[in-house]
Amino acid sequence: MMIKLAVLLVPFMINGSIIPAATAQCMASHEIATTRMRWAAVRSRFDSAANHEAACRAYAAAFYESVTTRQAAGGCIRGEDHDRDITELDSEINAFNDLLSSQCGG
Repeated sequence: MMIKLAVLLVPFMINGSIIPAATAQCMASHEIATTRMRWAAVRSRFDSAANHEAACRAYAAAFYESVTTRQAAGGCIRGEDHDRDITELDSEINAFNDLLSSQCGG
């Protein structure tokens, strides 16, 4: 009986501990702008990269980071800049997705 109760309660405890962490990931508009500048630097750095594999790894890492940033920002309610931030993050995701498909055969 105790084991069944523990098995039923563990998922609720895990979800309860994840929710505050997710809201703590909310980023301010200036943080998103700084992150986007870093992503632009990644794109320009590997624009004519001799090391194709390093470029693909960098694009994949930036793509993953952009998706997780978008996910965190999507759950935040921050005001009027929120929609613009989401639109800009969506364009970053699309840019890295295009780079991955055209440059890395993905």
